[in-house]
Amino acid sequence: MSRVCELTGKRAITGNSVSFSNKKNKRKFNVNLTRKRFYIPEEDKWITLRVSTSALKNINKKGVSAVIKEARAKGFLTK
Repeated sequence: MSRVCELTGKRAITGNSVSFSNKKNKRKFNVNLTRKRFYIPEEDKWITLRVSTSALKNINKKGVSAVIKEARAKGFLTK
């Protein structure tokens, strides 16, 4: 399973690890993902999603139903 947020589509990006001598080596910036269960009252069921912590902040702000609706409209969530 790849490191991709199921609600926002965030994925790992690449960049440079810069040492004190300013030597640059390629590295990867991974997304901070957590596996979380959500209850959807409209569908009366629990779902488990692998979401980023920024997506969790959006869920706390807007509600899980609104965020899932946006993700389905953008094509990130197909369930």
